[in-house]
Amino acid sequence: MDWQDLFVALALVLVIEGLIPFASPDRYRRLASALAEITDNQLRVGGAASMVGGLILLYLVH
Repeated sequence: MDWQDLFVALALVLVIEGLIPFASPDRYRRLASALAEITDNQLRVGGAASMVGGLILLYLVH
């Protein structure tokens, strides 16, 4: 793995993360306020599921 690959991956994350607030700022505000009401455990489970899904997708693509 090359450092350039890591920076490309990070750049793509930033682009994808920026899509929702760019396309629909109002929906993004509602999402952020809804996240404030979710428990820490629910956020951890969601984060873990996201990481596992990303690892599976990476494995399948690579």
